[in-house]
Amino acid sequence: MQFQEFRERVNVFLYGSKNGVLASLKALNLLVSVSALFVLAIYYGFPNESDTATQLLQFVKFSFGFYVFQYLTRLLYDFQPREFLKRTWFEGAVMTVLVVEGISDLLTGELVIGKFTQSIGFDSISDFYTIFIQGYFFTIVVAEIFRGGRVLPRIRLNPAVIFIMSFLGLIAIGTVLLMLPEMTTADGSMRFLDALFTSTSATCVTGLMVVDTVTYFTFKGQVVLLLLIQLGGLNLVAFGSFLVLASKFGLGVRQHEVIEDFVNRNTFNASAGLLRKVLLWCFTIEVAGAIAMHLTWGAALDHLSTGKQWFYSIFHSVSAFNNAGISLFTDGFANHAVAAHYMTHWVITLLVFFGALGMVAIFDLFDVQRLRDRMTHPWKQIGFATKIALYFSVGLVLIGALGYWLLERDTSMQGLSAFGQVTTAFFQSATRTSGFNTVDIGSLGIPILFLLIILMFIGSSSSSTGGGIKTSTLAIVMADVWRTVRNFDHVQLFKRTIPAVLRSRAYSVLLFFLIGNTLSIFLLTITESHILEMSGRGIMDLIFEEVSAFGTVGLSTGITASLSPIGKVIIMLSMFIGRVGTLTVAYAIGGRITKTHIKYPEGHTMVG
Repeated sequence: MQFQEFRERVNVFLYGSKNGVLASLKALNLLVSVSALFVLAIYYGFPNESDTATQLLQFVKFSFGFYVFQYLTRLLYDFQPREFLKRTWFEGAVMTVLVVEGISDLLTGELVIGKFTQSIGFDSISDFYTIFIQGYFFTIVVAEIFRGGRVLPRIRLNPAVIFIMSFLGLIAIGTVLLMLPEMTTADGSMRFLDALFTSTSATCVTGLMVVDTVTYFTFKGQVVLLLLIQLGGLNLVAFGSFLVLASKFGLGVRQHEVIEDFVNRNTFNASAGLLRKVLLWCFTIEVAGAIAMHLTWGAALDHLSTGKQWFYSIFHSVSAFNNAGISLFTDGFANHAVAAHYMTHWVITLLVFFGALGMVAIFDLFDVQRLRDRMTHPWKQIGFATKIALYFSVGLVLIGALGYWLLERDTSMQGLSAFGQVTTAFFQSATRTSGFNTVDIGSLGIPILFLLIILMFIGSSSSSTGGGIKTSTLAIVMADVWRTVRNFDHVQLFKRTIPAVLRSRAYSVLLFFLIGNTLSIFLLTITESHILEMSGRGIMDLIFEEVSAFGTVGLSTGITASLSPIGKVIIMLSMFIGRVGTLTVAYAIGGRITKTHIKYPEGHTMVG
């Protein structure tokens, strides 16, 4: 009997139990992965005695064994095992690692990867891949449940509500984790409001901090911040939810409006594997940034181990590309240890710029297939949305750099070399969306603070990790104003006509931002009167802080830690609304959309 014939007989024999067994394993997989994540939170979040720690680790090892068992069972039940292995190659690679580590643990009591990495200076790599594996299996099991088609049809929530809830859930988890005793160097745990503020800031990739990241948080706490920045920047939960909605029900106009320019409409509809593509490009850019940063630290991190130096590189690369602005240096890159490391500053500048440029523009500009297509057909150009993102982003950086150099060359940049002045000017201009700083923002003059407020208000491009009204809003509003001034029949930009719906959305975003910032600043003048009474402080500090929060930037003149509890709540709400999008919040509050074809007679009034 040949193997294929034997295999077919086995499949026929097992066919009757296939659905029940696989469904049970799927449910158990979810239970085990959730339990393992909970156990890991206890293990890393609390100081454990040796017996307790051993028991917790035993459960984690059991979960690994279960993952291997369920994978082999799925392979056994599959009618085409070779195709199954090709389809699940990454999961199979993870299983191979688990099997090797399990055998090594049984025979020697040590983990192969952990022992190897410790020999080259990486002390905690085992913890990283343990958390990654548990998170990975939790993610794929949830994705399989949603893909099954029995969950989403029962959901009757507004897509905007789902989008917002995903952020709220991530913020809540981050808050709980940051309050665990082992996450901070302080006695006890982090206060709830401060933990909520920090989690919101990291998840919304803003970067405003009420504590010093490097001295207040332990290594475990810094890892939690890193994960919050990465998940919040990519918004994997919400993005994955809408990808599932798209594949299940088809992506309509309202879903696009809810996402508020997260991706270009045509790109989203055209690419079934967009999420995978986003992840691949993001991780590739972040890894390249970490390597470049590691090569430019110089002697700044010589007092740290090799593993810690790489962690600093990875942390700042992820923080920069996601426009978070959270740094592991006291006072940020204005710290004396790295203040003169101009090559590191340029790496940060480039990462922030590409993060603010947006994934749609990055795909259009650097995707190999599109580059080859444009070289083969010279008449083809970059897309309309890419032109807006690229040209306006470059223009804003140049305006900001020139303005900073003209206004601060004799003050904050006094004594710097010519290269240092150019680097500092471009760094502060490009990082208007991220919150990194190489100078003391509180010492800057009123004119440059005002210019930075304008740049923070405009923010980054659509489909990026940055905030603000976005360059697309600015471009459309400017084009409409130009049409009014020149009395054109249509609003035109880059030889394209802007439809009325886009103009309406642009003005809505602009109006919401103006109202949101104005109302928040008014409330801050009431709640933060103690800051206004401080020597050297004024209304400009509150305006700067609020616009920075609403634009998810993270720059501050130094008043964040002095905010009152109510003031922190106002800033948190600003960061949250600025991150999820003003239109998203409006759609969530507005509820169900009802279409009407009624048209009333036109009205006319004087304008201006």
